[in-house]
Amino acid sequence: MGMQLNTIPQSTITRSHHHTHKIFLFCNYILLGAASSCVFLTLSLRLLPSITGFFVILLHVATIAGAVSGCVTASLGTNRWYAAHMVATVLTAIFQGSVSVLILTRTGAFLGYLKSYVREEDGAVILKMAGGLCAAMFCLEWAVMTLAFFLKYYTYVEGDGNGNCDAKVQRDDDYNDEDLKDWPWPFQV
Repeated sequence: MGMQLNTIPQSTITRSHHHTHKIFLFCNYILLGAASSCVFLTLSLRLLPSITGFFVILLHVATIAGAVSGCVTASLGTNRWYAAHMVATVLTAIFQGSVSVLILTRTGAFLGYLKSYVREEDGAVILKMAGGLCAAMFCLEWAVMTLAFFLKYYTYVEGDGNGNCDAKVQRDDDYNDEDLKDWPWPFQV
């Protein structure tokens, strides 16, 4: 007898879910391309990277792994790895933003840490391209997290696919007074 949150027609939710799913996958594919481009830009500065270059490449590899896991999870339609995907995306987004700010504000010093054997002017241009891609990845990862949240929400609202939704809102008159007798004294009203 309770009100259900399932008042929106099922076809509308499914259509919205489908479009959100496509945008989610598209953002992850762009993220994959940007991260792999940053790996190659970092390797173009020095083929055998320094420890700083290694950590930058490791960050981009973690971004690639997060995007691939997001694509796989979304394609399979399971929510098993949702929390792990969100945590990994938050961490890589924070580090991508930090690296982009570091690269774009202190290009010369960062180029020195990479111990590049490319001319300084060319290395600065390559590093600024990588910094721009890091800033783009920062924004994309936040968009991916937002879309993942919406996909999780649509999955919750759709229920089991038959219109049976777990989320129900009960009115005050639906509560049974017998249930309240088992509660401790301060909560009995």
